[in-house]
Amino acid sequence: MRTPEALGARVAAWPRAALDVPLAVGFTVVALLLGHERPPEGWHALDAPGVVGTVATNMALVGRRRAPITVLALTCAFALLHIAGGYWPVINATAPMVALYTVASVRQPRTTALCSTAVLTLWILAGLSNPRSDMWTVAAQSLVTPGALWWFGNSARRLAGRNAQLSAVTEQLRLEKEENARRAVAEERVRIARELHDVVAHHMSVISVQAGLAHYVFTADPDTARDALGTISATSGEALEEMRRLLAVLRVGPEDAGEDGDGPYRPTPGLDRLEELAERVRAAGVPVELEITGERRPLAPGADLCAYRVVQEALTNVIKHARPARATVRVAFRPRRLTVSVTDDGRGTLSAIHGPPTGHGLIGMRERARIYGGTLAAGPRDHGGFEVRLTLPV
Repeated sequence: MRTPEALGARVAAWPRAALDVPLAVGFTVVALLLGHERPPEGWHALDAPGVVGTVATNMALVGRRRAPITVLALTCAFALLHIAGGYWPVINATAPMVALYTVASVRQPRTTALCSTAVLTLWILAGLSNPRSDMWTVAAQSLVTPGALWWFGNSARRLAGRNAQLSAVTEQLRLEKEENARRAVAEERVRIARELHDVVAHHMSVISVQAGLAHYVFTADPDTARDALGTISATSGEALEEMRRLLAVLRVGPEDAGEDGDGPYRPTPGLDRLEELAERVRAAGVPVELEITGERRPLAPGADLCAYRVVQEALTNVIKHARPARATVRVAFRPRRLTVSVTDDGRGTLSAIHGPPTGHGLIGMRERARIYGGTLAAGPRDHGGFEVRLTLPV
């Protein structure tokens, strides 16, 4: 046995136009039953032509949604013929009223006003056809009834318009939400790729250089080879630590972090670890000079990591492309901005950041600077070498 909720859901799923058939049939049955009663004095009883006219008048409502103005014209014409035949006007008075409401619910007020005039005229003619009718009553009914139908129909039209706008806005918001989600996923993938590139490229460059050195002097200078292997061990351990921290952040949520900041949520690298970075690059065979000027002060974690990664990537490029060279890292703390520059005196072939990018390193540095409202410039120097300059607002 179907529940009322299930039946209601099935009815709601039907096309709205399909509901007009039982509506028209219902009005037809009610009109015929009313017509078979004894009419008031002065009106003819409903005979065969009257039955045909009544059926035609009410069944025309089947097409009221497809052609509302045409249906209104037909119901008014059939009702007028019904009145001219001397039949009781009340029998077919409902069909023009429903047709007028339908027009008012789907057409603009100017069109509805003309249709209301047609129904008003029909009511006046129906009142004039009975000499016993009170003209003041007929006039009042002729004004109030079409006016009320117009008001309800126009309200339904405006409500349907607002619902359509609301549905359109809801759909637009849904699409924007999906687009924002896709964009967030893409940005997160880029961020992860950038972090992986910075970690892997730098540490693997140092490991590659030290492994080559150890292989070269393995028999001739065991102490140097041993130092190179120690640097490889320390560098690989640091790389694994950063990779483990990054992957752990992707797997767990902040609620899993310890209160002491240990585990995967220990602080990310920043400018306070520049000396460690410089020592690692020196071990790779590139002399690095570190200069820090201005009043040193703590930075926001994102900006701090950005400055560190730019220095790390720039020094990695020196190891990979500019050796033999000397590198200088200058960090200037100024009242409203932080300036970081990495210069070398090698003969690298990296293209400037202003031209077409040739690798992901420069692209990643530029993206990091843009995220925190800064600028990044990179290119060959006039007197030889290469320079990377980062400026961040603080």
